[in-house]
Amino acid sequence: MSTLADRLVGSAVLRARSYEEVEADGHANWQAVGIVILSSLAAAFGTGVKSVSGIAAILIVTLATWVIWVLLTLFIGRQLLPGNQTRADFGQVLRTTGFSSTPGILRALGILPIVGPAIFLAATIWMLLSFVVAVQHALDYDNTRRAFTVCLLGWAIHAVVLFGFVMTAV
Repeated sequence: MSTLADRLVGSAVLRARSYEEVEADGHANWQAVGIVILSSLAAAFGTGVKSVSGIAAILIVTLATWVIWVLLTLFIGRQLLPGNQTRADFGQVLRTTGFSSTPGILRALGILPIVGPAIFLAATIWMLLSFVVAVQHALDYDNTRRAFTVCLLGWAIHAVVLFGFVMTAV
């Protein structure tokens, strides 16, 4: 079994073995949650958020939207677009996608002058790509295309629901 550091690096470099190991380790749930929190804190720092209420809001929204996205991914991946080998549960998708947030830790560098915004954007795109790889392994797909489709559909539904929620709250 790999160390947490090995898993973080493996997830960041999109190593299939790392995602498979995390998927199978039911004890890694809190590690996954911690990575999402750390990535969210990095994003808050990287965008210059300094207030406790602002940071708390980012953490709450991030955790809530992550869980919603995991549920959507699980539903779409198991019910609408299952592969021949798809046998995933909530914990498996939660763990793999949590670890896929590892590149988001680099978003803390968004605070740097001149190059910061580019680093922030690159880390965010890297996170999205690693999310696709995480979904591919959690749902046991034999290709990335199906995982990308599941993620795209989940993101679109998630965006519409979140946008609708925000618009009704305003």
